[in-house]
Amino acid sequence: MKKILVLLLLSLGLGNSELRAQTVLTLNEKDDGYRGIWYSDQPSGDEYHFKYSGGLGTYPANHYPFSIYVKEVNKTFFCYGATDKEQKTLLHAVSYFDHKTKMVPQPTILLDKKTDNAHDNPVMNIDSEGYIWIFSTSHGTNAPSYIHKSVRPYDISDFEQIYATKIQDGKSVPLDNFSYLQTWYKKGEGFLNLFTHYDRKVIPGQPKKPRRTISFMYSADGESYGTWNDLAIIEEGHYQTSGSFDDSIIGTSFNFHPFKVGENGLNYRSNLYYLETRDFGKTWQTVSGQVVDLPLREIDNPALVKEYASFKKNVYINDLTYDKKGNPVILYVNSDGYQSGPENGLRQWNTARYNGSEWVIYPVTSSDNNYDMGSLYIDEDGVWRIIGPTTQGPQAYNTGGEMVLWTSKDQGMTWKSRQLTFNSLYNHSYARRPMHVHPDFFAFWADGHGRQKSSSRLYFANRKGDVFMLPPIMKRPFEKPIPVKK
Repeated sequence: MKKILVLLLLSLGLGNSELRAQTVLTLNEKDDGYRGIWYSDQPSGDEYHFKYSGGLGTYPANHYPFSIYVKEVNKTFFCYGATDKEQKTLLHAVSYFDHKTKMVPQPTILLDKKTDNAHDNPVMNIDSEGYIWIFSTSHGTNAPSYIHKSVRPYDISDFEQIYATKIQDGKSVPLDNFSYLQTWYKKGEGFLNLFTHYDRKVIPGQPKKPRRTISFMYSADGESYGTWNDLAIIEEGHYQTSGSFDDSIIGTSFNFHPFKVGENGLNYRSNLYYLETRDFGKTWQTVSGQVVDLPLREIDNPALVKEYASFKKNVYINDLTYDKKGNPVILYVNSDGYQSGPENGLRQWNTARYNGSEWVIYPVTSSDNNYDMGSLYIDEDGVWRIIGPTTQGPQAYNTGGEMVLWTSKDQGMTWKSRQLTFNSLYNHSYARRPMHVHPDFFAFWADGHGRQKSSSRLYFANRKGDVFMLPPIMKRPFEKPIPVKK
């Protein structure tokens, strides 16, 4: 069947770049348990081994969402970066937690991404008719990206590949590559997807360097996307993390990568910026309502929340959410350098809240690694919660640690903490907030050894702080998650 499809596409005159997005074989296979991907990046040559590493099935912070609660069926659907039993490849897995039965099914393996890179982890969305969309990202331009849609509403049994298109140079071409995707859906509008694409920036006298350009694209049906629209193109680019308020605001918080001669500017990310759209991407403005011309090109621009570059502080953005008035709150981490280990000091967690007239920044806590990622929650009563690995884990100074629930009742001025995991074998990392979050499935994450390749298990916690592990081995089609003892 695959060979016939290839010949047909060649007969239509499609080239290699068009062909690579068309020849994937969707697996739609049931797995017999929940296994997350282990991944590492940038060997450090010291006792900490890597810049970051561990069980990264819900990595990175620039992917969203990994999970969505749907009240119509009382289920939280989720996807994650899975792996095979030999831990050789990244599989894209989809499942759900049934809030009525308190059970999970055997996960569906959607596809084999043909890599072990957790940057290629999937994200998901669910449209107004209940169809589940899986966006399979890529890390740069070396691998293809895919889009799949469930065959039936609220059903993870079977998915079909969507051969999406974009407009490039006035022509419709295959949409076969995107990185760091965050997907937003609005009934009557469609999809607004924020993402990154990689450009080659020419610096006189210097070799060409890749620039991570943050952008957005729109589709009414999830299949036909228009042109790519750049948000910012400052020096070597950006990482962005987005959020939404009541279907009326979509915002993005981002940093920038300074150009450094002879060095990797991506390791020196700094500054904190914020933009939002209130008309589903037609115009973008600052938090105070000033409409901006895109893309932003200067380091000092109207979107700037806090300047850190002159202090030589790195900025790692964890999450963006909103209070009941629609004011944005950004959760981020500062550090003195990109390397793992104690030499760069404690990593400072902060919140930046817009109070209606200015940004107010308060510290939360500290941890021991730049990639100790957590999520921020603000409920209708104004209570703030953070779930993240802020207590040192078994692999100290590596990514993750023991999970902690932080609570504030004064808009981030003061916090109280309660540890959720204890005496763990591996570090826990990347606690993710579901979209339309339900109290019984409040945060979703994985664990893994911080310094060497290991197995990785998947977990979730409820709002009370009880932790459950998704069954690594399943003997039945449906089983209950395993309570984690404190």
